[in-house]
Amino acid sequence: MTVEVGAAAPDFSLKDQNNEVVTLSQFKGKRNVVLIFYPLTFTGVCQGELCSVRDDLGSFQNDDVQVLAVSVDSAFAHKVWATEQGYEFPLLADFWPHGEVAKSYGIFDEAKGIAVRGTFVIDKEGVVRWKVVNAIPDARDQAEYLKALAAL
Repeated sequence: MTVEVGAAAPDFSLKDQNNEVVTLSQFKGKRNVVLIFYPLTFTGVCQGELCSVRDDLGSFQNDDVQVLAVSVDSAFAHKVWATEQGYEFPLLADFWPHGEVAKSYGIFDEAKGIAVRGTFVIDKEGVVRWKVVNAIPDARDQAEYLKALAAL
């Protein structure tokens, strides 16, 4: 079952593409968070979605909002992909224990061993204020993230 709107967002600590630990609760009281789970690095739909965020990053990430993208890939794979694609937001490795953060949000596909496409907008108090969960092949509409952020 996915984390519901109005519920506290499960906290986590994961390594980013620079091997630095990022903890969700470090943004509490400071910034809203757009938490984007994607299935795998180096794949077409995932790349398209994250490039859309990259290309309009100022709308998604600023003094009030932090973007965090999560997949089961390693921090090392994220480093190569972030460098290739110019991603300037954290790509977090839910690598080990495998998919534990995706599981805590209720969006891990056990049969495939990857997260489905889930996005959670989390307010400064750590509460989920909006979410969308799509099947693995179905891209999300980033304009919906912006609407959710504007409503905060």
